[in-house]
Amino acid sequence: MQHGILGAGGVGGLIGAVLAQAGEQVTLIVRPEALAEHPETLSLESKFGKFTVPVKVSSKASTPLDVLWITVKATQLKSALNSIPATAEIGAVVPLLNGIDHTQLLRERFGHDRVIPATIAVESERTAAGVIVHRSPWVRLNAASAGRSVLEKTLDEFQRFGFECNFVDNEVTLLWSKLAFLAPIALSTTAAAAPIGDVLGHPAHKARFEDCVREACAVANASGAALDPEFILGNVSKLPPQMRSSMQKDVAAGRPPELDAIAGPILRGGKQHDLKTPATQGLVGEILERLGPLRDVVGL
Repeated sequence: MQHGILGAGGVGGLIGAVLAQAGEQVTLIVRPEALAEHPETLSLESKFGKFTVPVKVSSKASTPLDVLWITVKATQLKSALNSIPATAEIGAVVPLLNGIDHTQLLRERFGHDRVIPATIAVESERTAAGVIVHRSPWVRLNAASAGRSVLEKTLDEFQRFGFECNFVDNEVTLLWSKLAFLAPIALSTTAAAAPIGDVLGHPAHKARFEDCVREACAVANASGAALDPEFILGNVSKLPPQMRSSMQKDVAAGRPPELDAIAGPILRGGKQHDLKTPATQGLVGEILERLGPLRDVVGL
């Protein structure tokens, strides 16, 4: 199959490297200014394997693609889509973005049936152009069951590499399961400027973290999902204590965080369903204070 990767960072590079190693044709779609310096290889270091594989690199989706994987940050999505011409031949679009709202935006662009909602849970980082380090001891990739006929073989390839993969019937549950797990971690670690172990080891931080999980689940369930906050809290306790969220890393580096994509659905959903979200609001307020001038560009 022909795969395009829009966003050759930690997640996109990991997806592309595994697919290329499995014998699939992979094209990285990068910014025009990065094209000349990007190697036509992906090097991956992971607990599941260490290797370098050849890939194509382009600034546009100029050849037919069976699957376009969208792995940019939510803050970069609209500008990144300029690399996908309206005439591009694309069979399916699989976004692996944080948040909820990108699904509707992509369906308006590509059509409802071509967009297959999916989520990924992983800590993976691009340390240099074409060099990816997969740090977490797992990769969990879930996709909407509506895409089974397109993605079943591909998910089998991911599982052979070491991923945990599942198809989920309810796409609302699929998307909110990721967000209700991610948002409290991202918001708490960023507000505290500390890894998750420090957050959970501090009584006040831990209490607000747990409240944020429950708020996210309440909004999710009111939106049509079926989530159990105690199940999410049990999984959080298994995280490596030194783990830092990508939002925390972005703020520390002076980059705009995905605050609207990650916290926005909880806050807006709370208002829509008349649910209180004080813990989420408090964490967002502390992060906005940390942002300084960047607070004007995060969308909240």
